[in-house]
Amino acid sequence: MRNLSRRTFFRSASAITILTASSRFSFAATRQRVFVGSGTANGILAFDWDSATGELFPAGVAAKVDTVDWLTCSPGNRFLFAACEVDSFNGKPTGEVASFSVVGGKLLPLSAQNSASKGTCHVALDRTGRVLLSADYGGGSAASFLVTDGKLSPAVWTEHYSFHGPDSDRQEAAHAHFCSFSPDNRFAYINDLGGDMIHIYRLNTASAHLAFAGAYHARPGAGPRTLHFHPNGITAYNVNELISTVDVLSWNKFDGSLTRQTSINLLPDDFHGTSRACDTVITRDGRFVYFANRDNNFLYAFKADFATGALTPMRRSSCGGKIPRNFVLDPTERWMLVANQDSNLISVFARDPQTGELANEGKSFPAGTPMRILFA
Repeated sequence: MRNLSRRTFFRSASAITILTASSRFSFAATRQRVFVGSGTANGILAFDWDSATGELFPAGVAAKVDTVDWLTCSPGNRFLFAACEVDSFNGKPTGEVASFSVVGGKLLPLSAQNSASKGTCHVALDRTGRVLLSADYGGGSAASFLVTDGKLSPAVWTEHYSFHGPDSDRQEAAHAHFCSFSPDNRFAYINDLGGDMIHIYRLNTASAHLAFAGAYHARPGAGPRTLHFHPNGITAYNVNELISTVDVLSWNKFDGSLTRQTSINLLPDDFHGTSRACDTVITRDGRFVYFANRDNNFLYAFKADFATGALTPMRRSSCGGKIPRNFVLDPTERWMLVANQDSNLISVFARDPQTGELANEGKSFPAGTPMRILFA
């Protein structure tokens, strides 16, 4: 463990403890298994999480699978799925999509399949647990797989995108980056950072096939990276990596379309230089939304109106390191954990559940090239 500022951290944590105690909430000291996707040959790391103290304890390598960019779990956390950003697998120029059984906090390999092309960076499982989608950044493609008892079929649907935006450095070709599903599980979405769009499909959960249903077009050069739906069921947030903005979108449940209501700039007005927006966290009650930004490395907290999803800025705070790749709330929502990719650290910040504010300082724990944090 490396302390960033123990005095400030414990002062913030103590304030939250007093607040929750006065609200008659009691949190017992418990340990929970956490898996971390690692951009190394070790692939998936295991940690034990203590929600009473906000500490992580290393528990070894859970699975040696190369260059894991993303992890997701099935309903009930029985199975875990991984996206491996490699350039070849099984002798073919694709990435790898792998599945594991979660037994007693350990991972047992179940299956592994070729993705649509190289550089697989994200996977998402639908709400039935029957369909897994993968996105390939390097190859600009996506694929779907049918899941049976945690095992993946070969890809049943693939799409190779050909659009590209005006940024010659980052948009020389299509770059599929993120997969998601609509609140009612009828539609699937693939964020294409290189093509400045989100591809929309109708989802067949019986066959895992996708049918084209339209597209959302972001501002040219924006680079839409991630899409997250608010618990109100009508709002979504699209993070544009290349210009560090968030599109607040309304979702049409009839045709799956997305319509921009407004855009929010994550950067200070006087900022000049390279900056890349990254990921999104939404509280279970929908009252608060957080965004991560890389290069200048900060988290940005917002209050959210539940009925409309409209965002009101609160403040920016430290992410605890360099290049926050992914960040998550723990199950108690009293702690924010940040995977700082270039610092090889997972940073932990106390959070006030009532105000939504994050502590200014936290504490950090070593992890080799952390890319994704997943509570199992």
